[in-house]
Amino acid sequence: MSGKKTISKDLVGMTFPAVDVEWSDKDTMLYALGVGARPADGLDFIYEGRGPKVLPTYAVIPGGRGLAGLMSGVEMKLEMLLHGEQSVELLRPLPSSAKIKVTGRVSEVWDKGKAAVIGVESTGSDEKGPLFKTHATLFVRGAGGFGGERGPSGVDATPPARTPDAVVEDVTRPEQGAIYRLSGDRNPIHIDPDFAKLGGFEKPFVHGLCTYGFVGRAVLSELCGNDPARFKSLSGRFAAQVHFGDTIITKMWKAGDGIAIVQAETQNGNVVLSQARATYKS
Repeated sequence: MSGKKTISKDLVGMTFPAVDVEWSDKDTMLYALGVGARPADGLDFIYEGRGPKVLPTYAVIPGGRGLAGLMSGVEMKLEMLLHGEQSVELLRPLPSSAKIKVTGRVSEVWDKGKAAVIGVESTGSDEKGPLFKTHATLFVRGAGGFGGERGPSGVDATPPARTPDAVVEDVTRPEQGAIYRLSGDRNPIHIDPDFAKLGGFEKPFVHGLCTYGFVGRAVLSELCGNDPARFKSLSGRFAAQVHFGDTIITKMWKAGDGIAIVQAETQNGNVVLSQARATYKS
C-alpha cells in the first residue's frame, strides 16, 4: 500500500505542508530563457547587468510546489496527467532572489466521466507577507467516474469579433523543452519520446507552462511596457499541444480599463491557450 489518497471529492480542502523555497537571479534568468527570452528584446530578464527583472509568470515555478504536494499525497500516474488551466496573480513584483514559504490546498475536484480535474491553489509569502497566488488544474485521464459533480464551465473569455489590439509572434526552439525543464518541471513526457508514447502521444511536446510563459512575456511586453510592476494577473486554459519549432502567436484584445482578453495559437491556426484573461495597471 502506498498510503496515498485516491481521487474523489473528499480531496477538496486537503492542505499540503508549507515548503521553503529559495531562488536566485540564475534561476529567474534560466526561466526567462526557457520561455523564449532572447538578448534582442529580453535582455532585462536574462542579464544581471540590467537587474535582472523577473518575468511575472516565474511565480508558477515556486507555486508549482503545491502541485508537488498533490503528487506525493494522491494516487495518480504521471504519464496520464495533463495541465488543464493556470492562473497567476502577483501581489508585488517578484524579486530576483528570495526566500519564501509556499502553502497549497486542493480547491476543487470534478468528475468529467473518463477523467478527473483537480484544482490546486498555492500562495507564496516572504517576510513582508503574501507575494503571489497561483491556481492550477490537472486533467487526470482515466481517473473519472467516481460519482462527483462535473463542475462549472468557467468565466467566458471568448475573443471579440474584431482585430486584436496587439499581436506577438514567437518561435519555439527544438531545445525549448530541454531548457524549460531545468526550472523544475522534469516530466519526461516533454523530452523522452518513449515516455511520451507511454502516455499515448506521438512525440514529446512543449510544457503547457512553457507556452503560458511565452504568452505571459507577450502580455508583459505589449500591455505593461515590459514593466513587471504593471502586471497583475494572467489566467488561461490549455487547449492543444505546441510542438517544438512551432510559432506561438499571442493575440490581445483590450476589454476595459486594465483588462484584456488573450488567445494564443500556432502558425497552423490551432488555439493552444484559450479562455485567457490578463489584468494590468494601465
